[in-house]
Amino acid sequence: GLSYMWIFNNSTLYVQEDSRRFVSQETGNLYIAKVEPSDVGNYTCVVTNSKAEQSVQGPPTPLTLRSDGVMGEYEPKIEVRFPETTYAAKGSSVKLECFALGK
Repeated sequence: GLSYMWIFNNSTLYVQEDSRRFVSQETGNLYIAKVEPSDVGNYTCVVTNSKAEQSVQGPPTPLTLRSDGVMGEYEPKIEVRFPETTYAAKGSSVKLECFALGK
């Protein structure tokens, strides 16, 4: 029962996943594609243990834009963290995380 959410600039609202934002429920990482000036600020991860009914908030992580205009270069790769075997009851849903990185 762990789940991961992110808060932006100490807001009471969590960062919403959309076409640019993704929160891995496997690692807790927050991924942002095509960073925009409005994304600049502090991000704080909140980890919740549903069985213990407790949440822990991590330290803020700042996101800044580079002033030199240089983009980081990343080799293309596909991140896959599928378990060796996945079981599911008939009619239930299973979420498998797979996403591409690179430029």
